[in-house]
This record gives sequence, C-alpha cells and structure tokens, in this order.
Amino acid sequence: MFPTIHRDVVCTFCGCLCDDLEVTVEGGRIRGVDNACELGAHKFTTEGRLKAPIRRRGGVWGEETYTAAIERAAEILLDADRPLLYGWSGTCGEAQSVGVQLAEILGGVIDATTSVCHGTSILAIQEVGHPGCTLGQVKNRADVILYWGCNPIEAHPRHMSRYTTYTDGFFLGNSHRDRTVIVVDIRRTDTAQVADEFIKIKPGGDYAVLSALRAMVRGKDDMIPPTVSGVSRQQLRRVAAICKSAQYGALFFGMGLTQTGGKYKNIRNAIELVDELNRHTKFTLTPMRGHFNVYGFNEVCTWMTGYPFAVDFSRGIAWYNPGETSAVDLLARRECDACLVVASDPAAHLPRSAVAHLADIPLVQLDPYPNATTAFAEIQIPVAVTGIDAEGTAYRMDGVPIRTRKILDLGYPDDRTVLQQMLERIREAKGR
Repeated sequence: MFPTIHRDVVCTFCGCLCDDLEVTVEGGRIRGVDNACELGAHKFTTEGRLKAPIRRRGGVWGEETYTAAIERAAEILLDADRPLLYGWSGTCGEAQSVGVQLAEILGGVIDATTSVCHGTSILAIQEVGHPGCTLGQVKNRADVILYWGCNPIEAHPRHMSRYTTYTDGFFLGNSHRDRTVIVVDIRRTDTAQVADEFIKIKPGGDYAVLSALRAMVRGKDDMIPPTVSGVSRQQLRRVAAICKSAQYGALFFGMGLTQTGGKYKNIRNAIELVDELNRHTKFTLTPMRGHFNVYGFNEVCTWMTGYPFAVDFSRGIAWYNPGETSAVDLLARRECDACLVVASDPAAHLPRSAVAHLADIPLVQLDPYPNATTAFAEIQIPVAVTGIDAEGTAYRMDGVPIRTRKILDLGYPDDRTVLQQMLERIREAKGR
C-alpha cells in the first residue's frame, strides 16, 4: 500500500492551530509529520491509546463495552446531586455544546481549564473590553511585538515563525530588520534571548510596571521613581517610546501575567495600557491560549448560557460567579459528588486539595490516553482525537474558527458521539 500525504492539516496541540502540516499515513498509522513543531509532531505520533473502555471494580481494572461504559457513566451522573463537568479544552466545539446540554439537564456545574489559566483575562475583558485583532493582522502589520509573561519558543514554538519575529508580512519585507521584539518576564527565557529589549521584573511586579508605562505614555515621566519592580526608569522610558512610535503594535501575554499577584487586575491594566497607546498609534492585545480549543469552549458556553465558563445550573438557570462556581473552588469545598472529565487531566494540574476530593467521588473520564486522572477514575472511555481521527471546529487564540479534519480512521467514537449517547440516556431517565 502506498503512503497517503495529507496537506494543510490543522495541528490540534496549542492555541496557534497551525494549518499547514503535511501528515503521511500508511497502513492505518501516521508515519511522518512535516512543518509541525516538536510538540505538535509528538501529538500526531504518540501511541499507547486505550483499546477499549476500562472500569475499576474493587481496585482492579477490567475492560467494558462502550454501551456498558456509557450506561454506567450516565448512572453516575444521574445519581449525583451536584455533578461537575470539567475539562473541555482539548475537544471540538460540537462536543462542548453537548456538554453544556448535559450540565443543564443534570443541574450540574460545567467548567473548563479556562478557570485555571486565562479566566482572569476574561474577567478583565468583561470589564474594559478587548482591543484584539487576528494573527494575520499581526503578521502583516505589526512592527513592535511585546511578549509579557509568556515564553512562546517553548510553549507555542511556531508562534514567532508564523506570526512575528521570523516571518515577513505584507507591509514588512524584512521581519528581522523591521520588527522590534520586547520581552517582559521575571527570568531570561529562551524567548528573551532573541528579543531586542528584555525587561526583567521582580516576581509580582507586573501591575506596578504596567502602571508606570501607562503614566509614561501619558507623559507623566516625572511621577515615576528611579526603579519600578527592579526596572530602571530609563528602560521604561525607552520601551514606552518604542511602543508610542510603532506603526502597529501587538501585546501577547501568558500565565506569567494572568496567574501572578494582581491576577485579573494585571490584565485590566495591560488592556488600559493598550488603550493609552491607541491614543498615539494602533496597538492590540492577545492572550496566548494554551489548549487548542480552550477559546472555543468560552465561545460555545457564552452562546448557550450567556457566560464563558464556571456555569452552575443548580438553580434551574445559568449562574456564573468565578471563585464560587469554578471547579477548583467547588472541589476544595468538597461540594460536588461526581465528576465527568472530558479532554483534560485535572489530577496533574489542579491544587492538591481539589485533587484529593476527586479521589473521593465517582469520576468518569473521556480521553484517548491514560493519564494522571486515570488513577482516580471509575471509568475511562477512550475516544478519537480531534484533528487526527475525528473532525470538528476549534477556535484559534485570536478567536478565528478553524475546521479540523479527520485523516485516518482507527475505529474510536468521537467525544460528541459518546456524550450524545450519555445525554440521550439521561433524558430518557428524566422523561424529557
């Protein structure tokens, strides 16, 4: 059998959703991936999927049929008074929409990994708006790039080669010469090594530095002390001047800004800095979203409930109050009595107090691979991987929807199919 080369395949690893991969398939297996970064190529070539659903009885794992596993998962969710449906960032929008329907009919809480990464960004955007743009605009127009609290060389390896430092744009013929890259971080990261200007700030000093830059952009240099969170006034003055003189500037930020002291106030301050800069030039702001469709969950959840994450249906209506209805808080208070985890690994990422409660309640997991959360699950149902053996819609970090393709068939059902079958069983049990 001759190999088949699939071109323009979308990578479903990070929020860049690179759509120029070439994947070689032969004999029902992926034999090669071109144009992908190391992280993306690893996702396409990783093996070790579960071959069938597994269920733990008396501490011993055994295989189940899909029908029996889905039936048991529905029973667990039906028996719960306050089920939590968590994850959703590594699956397609079609599956996410079924998840919201499940949460509503169960009267449960649905939350995504957003609440532990860029949830603070959303809170700030809800207060002061989002001066965003597409990555295509950045590529073709931006001559000043500001990376704040993020390290794209390691976390989004193709971001700089597709959109900023290492790619020419329609209005920038020589990216190296025409673009100025500024990195703000608490340590000299790999990204900082290639920057034109590196601002090293003290941990927790983001809010103060953002405030100082805002004051300088407003012409209030005389109000700024000699150093601000370890950064000299001279350097801040130089950076403010670079940003003000940009033809088109773009600020990207990561969890080094969203999850440090100040949290959502940091993001609000960054947005207001961009607002100040727009009095002088054109400047935009984009969160560096991690999981490939975490943005998509926020979109789908907002369409269906009016809120982007951490939605509680226990009152019979959608209720949203991050800090009260978000997954970590719910688990730490030991409120939920069952959990459905979809396309996520909370045992590897949530705080210990939250994970400890996961170990005490019935847990159902939908994931192609065993991971840290498997150790806490009663049932794990393997599903197809979106972008490899399942198609679906995902949202890039700039909010552009991109259709992912199915390039081979390994016989696994996709997330949407499994969730839909759960939903039908629950509807039948509730007589709806």
